[in-house]
Amino acid sequence: MFTRALLLAIALTGAITTASAAQAAPPASMPMVHADGVVRIRSSHGFEDTVTRLKAAIAAKGVRFFDAIDQQALGREANLPIGKSTIVRFGNPPLGVQFLQANRYAGLDWPVRMLVVEEADGSVSLAWTDFQFMAKRYGITTKDAQFKMAADVAGAIAADAAK
Repeated sequence: MFTRALLLAIALTGAITTASAAQAAPPASMPMVHADGVVRIRSSHGFEDTVTRLKAAIAAKGVRFFDAIDQQALGREANLPIGKSTIVRFGNPPLGVQFLQANRYAGLDWPVRMLVVEEADGSVSLAWTDFQFMAKRYGITTKDAQFKMAADVAGAIAADAAK
């Protein structure tokens, strides 16, 4: 009986260790996945350059920069490695607050968040939520011109960062 219990304990410990190791190791390759309502463009630059260029493009447009969050660093802190990934938050409060006036829950997507990701093949992508998707998500039907303006500005910022 003792031997059987000991073997079971050893087997469980091995399974837990294997599961923890699998969780801690980043996947060998992460394919580019589909995400509804996400606009994505490829950058011509490396990861760090793209983040720097994104911040510069935001400043050049006179848009307020809020912060940049290094998600890879957060993963390291949690002992959960991931590839290079930084989320940059920015916006134009006189424009964005109009979305909040129309639906306070739009604050879940405002200010704008643009993600810079290094893909498994080493390429770099910029991604953000499509503003028409956002309008539909929150049922905002009275701010078409404002959503178009936000989409145009975000697209121009991403293009400047990526070219």
